[in-house]
Amino acid sequence: MPDWLYHLPVVWMGLVVCAGTALVVAVVYGAAIALAARGRAPMLKAISPVMLTPLAVLFGLIVAFICSQVWSDAQRASSAVAREASALHTVALLAGNFPGETAARARALVRRHIEDAVNQEWPAMARQEANLGMVTAEASEALELALSVRPQNDVQALAQREMLSALQSANDARRERIVISRSSIDWVKWAVVYLLAVLILVTIAFVHIDNGGTAAIALTLFGLGVAACVVLIASHNRPFTGEISVGPELLLQVMPQ
Repeated sequence: MPDWLYHLPVVWMGLVVCAGTALVVAVVYGAAIALAARGRAPMLKAISPVMLTPLAVLFGLIVAFICSQVWSDAQRASSAVAREASALHTVALLAGNFPGETAARARALVRRHIEDAVNQEWPAMARQEANLGMVTAEASEALELALSVRPQNDVQALAQREMLSALQSANDARRERIVISRSSIDWVKWAVVYLLAVLILVTIAFVHIDNGGTAAIALTLFGLGVAACVVLIASHNRPFTGEISVGPELLLQVMPQ
């Protein structure tokens, strides 16, 4: 699957996939008609329609397994962003228990962390170029700040422990979303989907080779079904890429002012 396709709006993605599927359907139909014109129709017609059942079952299972992986990645990505936003919000709230300068610095670090995530990491994740080496200076500074605070009372001591825990949770969630951003359906799975789809198209064409109209309708219907499955998978394949993707809105909502 070409990389540029994932960045298209879903409508345009659907049009491109439908056009490609229509081309394959036309080639299969044309080949079947050409073979029929050469007198091969009786031999090809002998292929039993029962052959469609195992192929269709295999196609359905493969699509179901791929969809399960895609939706699981999307759910994990949303959960990671939500946990990161919640942890950063907790840090900003707990900072209010410390003296003014320390609290202001902590909130400033949280704000810069979110700004870097939105302006730098999200575009990199959309291109699948983000990596764990992209450690923000704000994360290190926030940990150093939390560790350097000397609690003056029990409340500040508790706030310090909770802040350290929240910072650790935010960093873990950040690493998880970066790892998930590099997740994608590999070319082998796509190849199996396309191969099974083409085999089913060929079988349909041979079964109805003596009736061009019926063959055309059957091929078109199945082709539309294949295109719908491909668009469904491709539009959700990369959790942080495309129109249907996980955005940084939750992080922006908890950004300290």
